[in-house]
Order: sequence, then C-alpha cells, then structure tokens
Amino acid sequence: MLKNDLLLRALRGEETERVPVWMMRQAGRYLPDYLKLKARYDFFTRVETPELATQITLQPIDQVGVDAAIIFSDILVIPQAMGKQVLMEEGRGPSLPSVIATQQDVDALITEGVEESLKYVMQALALTKQELNGRVPLIGFAGAPWTILCYMVEGKGSKTWDKAKQFAYTQPAVAHSLLQKITDITIAYLKAQVKAGADTVQVFDSWAGSLSPADFKVYAQPYLLQIADALKDDAPVILFPKGTWYALKDLAESSASGIGIDWCISPQMAREFTGNKITLQGNFDPSKLLAPIPEIRKAVKEMIDGFGKTRYIANLGHGIMPNVPVDHAKAFVEAVKEFGVR
Repeated sequence: MLKNDLLLRALRGEETERVPVWMMRQAGRYLPDYLKLKARYDFFTRVETPELATQITLQPIDQVGVDAAIIFSDILVIPQAMGKQVLMEEGRGPSLPSVIATQQDVDALITEGVEESLKYVMQALALTKQELNGRVPLIGFAGAPWTILCYMVEGKGSKTWDKAKQFAYTQPAVAHSLLQKITDITIAYLKAQVKAGADTVQVFDSWAGSLSPADFKVYAQPYLLQIADALKDDAPVILFPKGTWYALKDLAESSASGIGIDWCISPQMAREFTGNKITLQGNFDPSKLLAPIPEIRKAVKEMIDGFGKTRYIANLGHGIMPNVPVDHAKAFVEAVKEFGVR
C-alpha cells in the first residue's frame, strides 16, 4: 500500500492535496553519496549490480524528499540487450564501437529474451520496491526508439545527429525496420519492469527535437504511440519527447497518461495545446537550479501558477546537472511542496 500516491493520482487526473514533484536524473551525479560509489565502481557495475542500483535509487528519496523514485539504470541497456557493445568512458559519454548501417545489421539484432538479458534491472526494481516499503511510487523507464536509433547509428553522442538523420532519409525502410525492432523489445522490457515492481514508466525521447515536425510524425511519434498503446493496461505511461512542443496536441490524444515538457514552451501554451486532456510534467530549466535559492523559489511559484495544480507533476525540463548544489535541489522540491498545496 502506497503511503504517498500523489504522482499516480496526478497521472490519473485526480485531485491531489498538493502537486507531486520529482527530478529527472535525481538518482546520481549531483549527490555526494553517489560520487563516493562512482569512485569505487564503474558505470555499468553500478547499473548491473541490483544492490548498488537500489542504493542509488533511494538516495534522493532520503536526502531530497521527492515524491517518486526512478530506478537507476541507463537507456543504452536496450542496445546491449540487442547484442551491441556499449562503452561508457568517463568524461566522454557513451559509445557503440559497432554501428548499424545496413539491413543486414538490423536483421542481426536480438529482440527476444529481454526479461532475462536485463534481469539485473528487474532485480533492482524488485529490491527497490521492497526497500521503499510503500513510501513513494517507483518509476521504470526506457529510451524511445528514435533516440536509441540515434546512438545505434551514430555510435556516440552528437549535437546534430546528422548520421542518424542521413540514415533515416536515405534508407527509410531500413530505419523503420530498426525502429520497429527497438519498439518491440522496449515494449517487452517495460512490461517486465512493471511486473518487477514499477508503478509507472517513462519513455525518454531525448533527441526527438533533432527532427522537424514533419519528420517527428514519421520517425518518432508512431513508435511512441505504439509503446503507450501496448502499456496502457499495465501502468501509466509518461512520454518525454524533448523539444517537440509542436506535437503536444497529437500526444494529448494518445494512450499516455502524462507528457513531459521542456522549458522552451510556456505552461499556458502547453495547457492550450493539450486542452487539459492529459497530465503535464515539467518544465523547470535545470540551469535555473544554479540561481540563488530565493530565485528558485520565485520561479517555482511562477511555474505552478502557470500550469495550475490539477493534472500536473512538477519536474525539470531535462536531467539535473552534476554541478547543482544539493541544497538547491532540496529548495526546488520544498518550494513545490509549499506552493503546490491546493
């Protein structure tokens, strides 16, 4: 039995005593206790050891006071489950030594057995659920098909994703077969996460904003909708296609329960585009957490006044940055709790 179910009630569109709050990337790099573990264990050891992933997941619950836990993992476990090597080098980000370039490469990918190949994620979810003991809901997650394609084709991070887009525009049939394979394994993965204990799941389309509105409708939106449709009877789904304010109207008609939005659209405009049909999540600029605490509090109040207190989850418009002081993160959470009271 959940003692704090504010997040789930907000996703169902129900009245809540106050606005729920959590932060993307809340489990990790800005917390001193996380940095101690980082000094002892490499990234994938942290991800693949259920006890470590659980410990990291719980840190912001205990130290910052958020209303939900999000499992400590990474979106690139899906390429790993599909048979691709993923390296995580300190200070350089992720890299995939072997990229996807042809239909033969796509055909060679594994899409079966994700529950077994990513068993450590399910074990971390089950252990975290046990340790939380009903304090707050537990969020599972995956990367969206377009964003995963970007990494699998480019082989590393990019500001423009030119290679990924070239791949999609010059070999559309191959791109769609890859997107469909990623979608199929992601659906199975998210269903397994719910079975293991996730109360809700979020789909991160971090690089959706690299696409034009027309191309988003071709290469990203259909696969996001497939995932939302497939999971709707399992758990509430939050879609977060960053930088795609133009798609809000379409996404509001989807099977998703929530849409995450970044800071490039006003709360009022986001409400107008979605017709208040779906719960909105966001959209505090993570950089603003570096402002003086009185400024953070003022900006939080303005954000909540803009969205209103129904069908709303306070969050950042992207992940928290490593250089944010913990007391500033706490100030953000505490300001939501103060100003988000009905």
